[in-house]
Amino acid sequence: MKLYAFYCRDGEQGEALRSRLLEDHLSHVEAHIGDYAVAGPLRQDGATVGSLLVIKAEDEVGARAIFEADPYFRAGVWQAIRADEFMAVAGDWVGGAAWKK
Repeated sequence: MKLYAFYCRDGEQGEALRSRLLEDHLSHVEAHIGDYAVAGPLRQDGATVGSLLVIKAEDEVGARAIFEADPYFRAGVWQAIRADEFMAVAGDWVGGAAWKK
């Protein structure tokens, strides 16, 4: 299983769309909770400006299918999206330095 990081910045209507679609978005995340390594809002000066979602999948096509089914994606909450394969190799989440295991 690979990890795919989706770094998403909100568009001009992000705040209004987020508040309107929050329950639907959280229901989607909950329905796919086993597919997420981590997910949450990006904040700047107390305001939400985007999202970071790290999705577990066999390939990018599978990760994108989960991501693109999110109501926030479908409604256009995010104006700019960058997706890359992510390799977790150091830190608390991987128990230190993965190369030393």
